[in-house]
Amino acid sequence: MNLGINKQQADALVNQYITNQITKYHLLESEAIMRALAAHFGENEEEWGIIGLLHDIDWDLTKNNPKEHLVKMPGILKQAGGSDELIDVIISHGYGQPACGAPQNKQRQTKLEHALAAAETLTGLIVASALVQPDKKLASVNTRSLIKKFKNKSFVANCNRKIIMECEKIGLTLEQFLEIGLKALQSISDKIDL
Repeated sequence: MNLGINKQQADALVNQYITNQITKYHLLESEAIMRALAAHFGENEEEWGIIGLLHDIDWDLTKNNPKEHLVKMPGILKQAGGSDELIDVIISHGYGQPACGAPQNKQRQTKLEHALAAAETLTGLIVASALVQPDKKLASVNTRSLIKKFKNKSFVANCNRKIIMECEKIGLTLEQFLEIGLKALQSISDKIDL
Protein backbone atom coordinates (compact mmCIF):
# COMPACT_ATOMS: atom_id res chain seq x y z
CA MET A 1 0.00 0.00 0.00
CA ASN A 2 1.32 3.42 -0.89
CA LEU A 3 0.12 6.07 1.55
CA GLY A 4 2.35 8.84 0.20
CA ILE A 5 2.86 10.07 3.76
CA ASN A 6 5.28 8.66 6.33
CA LYS A 7 4.98 8.73 10.13
CA GLN A 8 7.07 11.88 10.52
CA GLN A 9 4.92 13.71 7.95
CA ALA A 10 1.74 12.42 9.61
CA ASP A 11 2.89 13.73 13.01
CA ALA A 12 3.68 17.11 11.41
CA LEU A 13 0.18 17.27 9.88
CA VAL A 14 -1.42 16.54 13.26
CA ASN A 15 0.65 19.32 14.84
CA GLN A 16 -0.31 21.69 12.03
CA TYR A 17 -4.06 20.99 11.82
CA ILE A 18 -5.10 19.76 15.27
CA THR A 19 -5.10 22.23 18.14
CA ASN A 20 -7.74 20.62 20.38
CA GLN A 21 -6.09 18.27 22.90
CA ILE A 22 -9.09 15.91 23.02
CA THR A 23 -8.93 15.52 19.23
CA LYS A 24 -5.17 14.83 19.45
CA TYR A 25 -5.81 12.15 22.07
CA HIS A 26 -8.50 10.58 19.86
CA LEU A 27 -6.06 10.42 16.94
CA LEU A 28 -3.35 8.84 19.12
CA GLU A 29 -5.89 6.33 20.46
CA SER A 30 -7.05 5.44 16.95
CA GLU A 31 -3.43 5.04 15.84
CA ALA A 32 -2.70 2.71 18.77
CA ILE A 33 -5.70 0.46 18.11
CA MET A 34 -4.97 0.35 14.38
CA ARG A 35 -1.34 -0.62 15.08
CA ALA A 36 -2.52 -3.35 17.46
CA LEU A 37 -4.98 -4.68 14.87
CA ALA A 38 -2.26 -4.68 12.19
CA ALA A 39 0.03 -6.61 14.54
CA HIS A 40 -2.77 -9.11 15.25
CA PHE A 41 -3.41 -9.68 11.53
CA GLY A 42 0.22 -9.55 10.39
CA GLU A 43 -0.39 -6.33 8.44
CA ASN A 44 1.87 -3.27 8.18
CA GLU A 45 1.67 -1.61 11.62
CA GLU A 46 3.20 1.66 10.47
CA GLU A 47 0.72 2.09 7.60
CA TRP A 48 -2.33 1.12 9.65
CA GLY A 49 -1.14 3.42 12.44
CA ILE A 50 -0.76 6.38 10.08
CA ILE A 51 -4.29 5.81 8.77
CA GLY A 52 -5.64 5.84 12.33
CA LEU A 53 -3.61 8.95 13.17
CA LEU A 54 -4.83 10.93 10.15
CA HIS A 55 -8.46 9.80 9.95
CA ASP A 56 -9.88 12.98 11.53
CA ILE A 57 -7.21 15.42 10.32
CA ASP A 58 -9.87 17.95 9.30
CA TRP A 59 -11.97 17.67 12.47
CA ASP A 60 -10.78 20.87 14.17
CA LEU A 61 -11.53 22.75 10.93
CA THR A 62 -14.99 21.25 10.52
CA LYS A 63 -16.37 20.49 13.99
CA ASN A 64 -18.66 23.52 13.83
CA ASN A 65 -19.90 22.41 10.41
CA PRO A 66 -19.76 18.58 10.49
CA LYS A 67 -21.05 18.27 6.90
CA GLU A 68 -17.57 19.51 5.89
CA HIS A 69 -15.88 16.68 7.84
CA LEU A 70 -14.08 14.39 5.38
CA VAL A 71 -14.67 16.99 2.63
CA LYS A 72 -11.69 19.18 3.58
CA MET A 73 -9.46 16.19 4.39
CA PRO A 74 -8.63 15.15 0.79
CA GLY A 75 -7.16 18.59 0.02
CA ILE A 76 -5.07 18.54 3.20
CA LEU A 77 -3.67 15.07 2.53
CA LYS A 78 -3.18 15.59 -1.24
CA GLN A 79 -1.15 18.75 -0.57
CA ALA A 80 1.05 16.71 1.79
CA GLY A 81 1.57 13.97 -0.80
CA GLY A 82 -1.15 11.59 0.41
CA SER A 83 -2.27 8.93 -2.04
CA ASP A 84 -5.80 8.39 -3.33
CA GLU A 85 -5.73 5.02 -1.55
CA LEU A 86 -5.06 6.71 1.81
CA ILE A 87 -7.80 9.28 1.21
CA ASP A 88 -10.34 6.65 0.11
CA VAL A 89 -9.76 4.50 3.20
CA ILE A 90 -10.14 7.53 5.48
CA ILE A 91 -13.34 8.71 3.77
CA SER A 92 -14.81 5.21 4.28
CA HIS A 93 -15.02 5.65 8.05
CA GLY A 94 -17.78 8.20 7.43
CA TYR A 95 -19.94 5.98 5.20
CA GLY A 96 -23.47 5.71 6.58
CA GLN A 97 -23.00 8.59 9.02
CA PRO A 98 -25.21 11.42 7.76
CA ALA A 99 -23.67 13.97 10.13
CA CYS A 100 -20.49 14.11 8.00
CA GLY A 101 -19.68 14.81 4.38
CA ALA A 102 -18.77 11.26 3.32
CA PRO A 103 -20.90 9.56 0.65
CA GLN A 104 -23.94 7.96 2.27
CA ASN A 105 -24.66 5.44 -0.49
CA LYS A 106 -21.39 3.52 -0.09
CA GLN A 107 -20.48 0.70 2.26
CA ARG A 108 -17.16 -0.33 3.73
CA GLN A 109 -15.71 -3.30 1.84
CA THR A 110 -12.18 -4.10 2.96
CA LYS A 111 -10.65 -5.36 6.18
CA LEU A 112 -8.81 -2.04 6.52
CA GLU A 113 -11.98 0.03 6.11
CA HIS A 114 -13.90 -2.01 8.69
CA ALA A 115 -10.92 -1.92 11.06
CA LEU A 116 -10.62 1.87 10.88
CA ALA A 117 -14.32 2.53 11.45
CA ALA A 118 -14.57 0.06 14.33
CA ALA A 119 -11.28 1.15 15.95
CA GLU A 120 -11.92 4.87 15.93
CA THR A 121 -15.43 4.32 17.29
CA LEU A 122 -14.17 2.00 20.02
CA THR A 123 -11.90 4.71 21.44
CA GLY A 124 -14.94 6.56 22.83
CA LEU A 125 -16.26 3.53 24.71
CA ILE A 126 -12.88 2.69 26.23
CA VAL A 127 -12.06 6.28 27.26
CA ALA A 128 -15.51 6.75 28.82
CA SER A 129 -15.05 3.47 30.70
CA ALA A 130 -11.77 4.79 32.14
CA LEU A 131 -13.27 8.15 33.09
CA VAL A 132 -15.99 6.55 35.26
CA GLN A 133 -13.37 4.65 37.29
CA PRO A 134 -12.58 6.16 40.72
CA ASP A 135 -8.98 6.83 39.63
CA LYS A 136 -9.97 7.73 36.04
CA LYS A 137 -7.27 5.38 34.72
CA LEU A 138 -7.25 2.83 31.90
CA ALA A 139 -5.39 0.44 34.18
CA SER A 140 -8.62 0.04 36.19
CA VAL A 141 -10.64 -1.07 33.15
CA ASN A 142 -10.87 -4.72 32.14
CA THR A 143 -12.41 -6.50 29.17
CA ARG A 144 -15.28 -7.94 31.22
CA SER A 145 -16.39 -4.49 32.40
CA LEU A 146 -16.06 -3.15 28.84
CA ILE A 147 -18.41 -5.86 27.57
CA LYS A 148 -20.98 -4.89 30.23
CA LYS A 149 -20.67 -1.22 29.27
CA PHE A 150 -20.99 -2.10 25.59
CA LYS A 151 -24.24 -3.98 26.31
CA ASN A 152 -25.59 -1.08 28.41
CA LYS A 153 -27.00 1.10 25.61
CA SER A 154 -27.42 4.08 27.94
CA PHE A 155 -23.68 4.15 28.68
CA VAL A 156 -22.16 6.56 26.14
CA ALA A 157 -25.44 6.42 24.23
CA ASN A 158 -23.97 8.25 21.22
CA CYS A 159 -21.32 5.56 20.70
CA ASN A 160 -22.35 3.64 17.57
CA ARG A 161 -22.21 0.03 18.69
CA LYS A 162 -23.18 -1.20 15.22
CA ILE A 163 -19.91 0.22 13.87
CA ILE A 164 -17.92 -1.37 16.71
CA MET A 165 -19.53 -4.70 15.76
CA GLU A 166 -17.88 -4.40 12.34
CA CYS A 167 -15.01 -6.11 14.17
CA GLU A 168 -16.83 -9.33 13.23
CA LYS A 169 -16.31 -8.46 9.54
CA ILE A 170 -12.56 -8.60 10.12
CA GLY A 171 -12.72 -11.93 11.93
CA LEU A 172 -12.75 -10.82 15.58
CA THR A 173 -15.32 -11.50 18.25
CA LEU A 174 -16.47 -8.49 20.25
CA GLU A 175 -14.50 -9.74 23.25
CA GLN A 176 -11.31 -10.14 21.22
CA PHE A 177 -11.72 -6.68 19.71
CA LEU A 178 -12.36 -5.01 23.08
CA GLU A 179 -9.33 -6.75 24.54
CA ILE A 180 -7.05 -5.68 21.68
CA GLY A 181 -8.36 -2.11 21.87
CA LEU A 182 -8.06 -1.87 25.63
CA LYS A 183 -4.49 -3.21 25.69
CA ALA A 184 -3.55 -0.79 22.89
CA LEU A 185 -4.82 2.22 24.83
CA GLN A 186 -3.32 1.00 28.10
CA SER A 187 0.04 0.87 26.31
CA ILE A 188 -0.16 4.62 25.54
CA SER A 189 -1.92 5.72 28.74
CA ASP A 190 0.87 8.17 29.57
CA LYS A 191 0.46 9.90 26.18
CA ILE A 192 -3.30 10.35 26.61
CA ASP A 193 -3.37 11.20 30.35
CA LEU A 194 -5.39 8.13 31.29
